[in-house]
Amino acid sequence: QLTREEISAAEANPDHKLKLSEPKVHVPESKRKGPRYTPVSKRQDRPNAILWLVRNHPELKDAQISRLVGTTKSTIEQIRGRTHWNAANLTPMDPVTLGLCTQIDLDLEVERAAKNRGAMPEAELGSVLVSARETELGNLGDEDAGEKEIDADAVFAKLSSMKRVETDEDDDD
Repeated sequence: QLTREEISAAEANPDHKLKLSEPKVHVPESKRKGPRYTPVSKRQDRPNAILWLVRNHPELKDAQISRLVGTTKSTIEQIRGRTHWNAANLTPMDPVTLGLCTQIDLDLEVERAAKNRGAMPEAELGSVLVSARETELGNLGDEDAGEKEIDADAVFAKLSSMKRVETDEDDDD
């Protein structure tokens, strides 16, 4: 946690305050042991979240999905094989918006799965969602393109053709 430069600076100057260097390894928060409690109102959303994860992140293993959403591997297999009892009524929904997991947890699991899987074929690359971090970094370069000169005449060109023609119906009194 201390660099050699920091130690040598402290040895040379006893009044120097030591500063910790940035950790090189990302350590996730320690999680509670045991199953998580999911409120009854959110339990019906689990299969939709599983379907979303299976479609948008096929690189995730069953154990990772069950960790994220808090479900069993058999339920995941049933949804993958479309043998779930409610398979006809399932609609894929993002587990983050449903409140079943956090975006940070989802990004972490997707990152782990991508590392374990290795390089993806280019055909599958477009079908997988990009993590929030990559989206934010990608948008930083696009800001210059979005700040072009905006011509007011071009923006309001169609507006003039949409104006109503005033009729003299009110003057009949």
